[in-house]
Amino acid sequence: MENQPEFLGEFETKMRAAGVRETAIRAFKHSYQSLLAGDTGMMPEDSIQVVSELPHLEPIMKGPLDRQHNGTPLPGPLPFGRVEGEPSSDFGVDQSKLLSETVLLKLNGGLGTSMGLEAAKSLLQAKNELTFLDFTIKQVLHVRQKFGVPLSFVLMNSFSTSRDTVEFLRKHPELGPPEQLELLQSQAPKVDAKTMRPVEWPANPQLEWCPPGHGDIYPSLLGSGLLDRWLSEGRKYLFVSNSDNLGANLDLDVLSYFAASGKPFVMEVAERTASDSKGGHLARRGERFLLRESAQCPKGDLSFFQDTRRHRFFNTNNLWIRLDSLKKVLEANNGFVPLPLIKNEKTVDPRDRNSPKVLQLETAMGAAIQCFENAGALVVPRTRFAPVKTTSDLLALRSDAYEITEDWRVVLAGERQQPPTIDLDPNHYKLVDELDAKLASGVPSLKNCQELIVRGPVLFNSGNVFRGKVSVTNASSQPRNLPPGEYQDRSIEL
Repeated sequence: MENQPEFLGEFETKMRAAGVRETAIRAFKHSYQSLLAGDTGMMPEDSIQVVSELPHLEPIMKGPLDRQHNGTPLPGPLPFGRVEGEPSSDFGVDQSKLLSETVLLKLNGGLGTSMGLEAAKSLLQAKNELTFLDFTIKQVLHVRQKFGVPLSFVLMNSFSTSRDTVEFLRKHPELGPPEQLELLQSQAPKVDAKTMRPVEWPANPQLEWCPPGHGDIYPSLLGSGLLDRWLSEGRKYLFVSNSDNLGANLDLDVLSYFAASGKPFVMEVAERTASDSKGGHLARRGERFLLRESAQCPKGDLSFFQDTRRHRFFNTNNLWIRLDSLKKVLEANNGFVPLPLIKNEKTVDPRDRNSPKVLQLETAMGAAIQCFENAGALVVPRTRFAPVKTTSDLLALRSDAYEITEDWRVVLAGERQQPPTIDLDPNHYKLVDELDAKLASGVPSLKNCQELIVRGPVLFNSGNVFRGKVSVTNASSQPRNLPPGEYQDRSIEL
């Protein structure tokens, strides 16, 4: 501890030499000081309160007749109607004006390395030969044309995704200069776990750095000048979501709710299910909301943490933020938002287990809910949380279980309320190129499929139609074709 000022000076010198913004340096110093102070970020069950009731989006979509949900008043009056509908002023709010005051920002710093990708994940083919970024761009252009407003659109790239993404954006000159559509995420030095100093790795100096997590969005918006520019242009509202979540379109119902609520910060949450028991949940401490991740829960409290009936809501990472309120929080905290530390233990070279152990200090943007007075949360349908994290998710998305609307949203087909449950053999389908090879003859129909389990290397084709619960097994190590045909509630051995 006595060397803390010296160590901080080493980190500051290194970050300034690399051109890191001052606001990001201050945010890193806050995280590093939390690390040295032994701040574990632990949140015992008896230190938080359960969130049992929240406003829901469904009553808002239905109209003003139901102005409460489970006793929780909804703000009003509100305009109702979706982006694909005609602009409405029935409730005294001009939707075009709301859109002109809004900025759409997509987090685009991920590479999708868990699926074997080496470029921006948003550039992966999602559906009908269109990438995730294609869908976002088409949605933005649709809104601009339909409502006649210059909807602001920005991507927050990392150093790993910037080049490929900017080149991709050059294919869409109607959006504007690519460089003006980018907010570049900062980078943080990895901390040598043994010395607590900046790690040195001459074999590849770039590996001495890591992304600081998407909590970096706040100091980066201020340090880049974007926040002040938006405020000077009359922008009021910021909607942030992940680029791989095609369910997170700019929804006018949610925007209208947020604008009418007067709240500085609103998080979209969804109901937890058994499959979400290990993921973080929303809680409360006093008058403020907070997020608790599994790493912040003492082992003795895990049974409470995993009880989805007790802790009912999880963060979709779809956030709505008033820009003037964000500016006030940043100014009050020397240019950054004091977010809880996330400490990741790694090796300096991820591919070399014998390389020095390091600590990567990160923050999550959703944790800012505890930093805004009177922040809120809104329960949205599960369909607004549809990230693609695995090739199983990607197969469902590429199939006819999803369809594309006229305004370029990707939604569940027909009467489906949830996507099919897909379990692909990780030994043969973990990577995207492995999935692509199995789909060379076409994507099977999953429109009426409830569950699909695949074991072994199976070659699918567009003539495969699955209904109900189906399992397909190839016990050999050689790929085998599944003959065209309809398969319903059965197990197939190849």
